[in-house]
Amino acid sequence: MDISDVLARLRDFTDERDWAQFHTPRNLVLALVGEVGELAELVQWRTDDEVLAFARTDEGRAAMSDELADVFTYLVSVAEAVGIDLDAAVHAKITKNAAKYPPELSRGSNAKYTELGAENR
Repeated sequence: MDISDVLARLRDFTDERDWAQFHTPRNLVLALVGEVGELAELVQWRTDDEVLAFARTDEGRAAMSDELADVFTYLVSVAEAVGIDLDAAVHAKITKNAAKYPPELSRGSNAKYTELGAENR
């Protein structure tokens, strides 16, 4: 996926409606949280198997696709609004996480990085 294409389409969409005035970092973050809530609502009170089954239906796939797209577009918009290169930030974070969670200590474990290897100390 080319994020620059997504950003260009979002800018055009926003400009055509004169919505940039409302797209402050704070408002975009709040909209992002709202969309994450709508995504969570789709899976709330369902087991993992039920979520997977729902996502395999036409209705479920469409609903989840819409909410995931909303989350993604607001996330991209927040990064743009505060001047963060999202692509670079994601790669940097993966590198940080790789250092915090070395495979020899974290494989098969759900422990937080501060707890990894605690039994060997």
